[in-house]
Amino acid sequence: MSETAACQVEACDLHSCLNKNTYKPERCDQHLRKLYECCQKFYEKTDGKGESTACPMPSVVTRWLKDHPAKK
Repeated sequence: MSETAACQVEACDLHSCLNKNTYKPERCDQHLRKLYECCQKFYEKTDGKGESTACPMPSVVTRWLKDHPAKK
């Protein structure tokens, strides 16, 4: 997988979900979580230096995951 394609599948899944649920984006929360978790793994693998068109900056990913802990 090239770095620019990292997490592209997750990003496309989120985009599709948001298109289908225009007025209820909360229905796409699981897709957003999957994208951010994928991005976190990508940044861990590349020591935070990787770049992906599908992922926000590493600090945004880290903050979002901290602010939205996984439900148990």
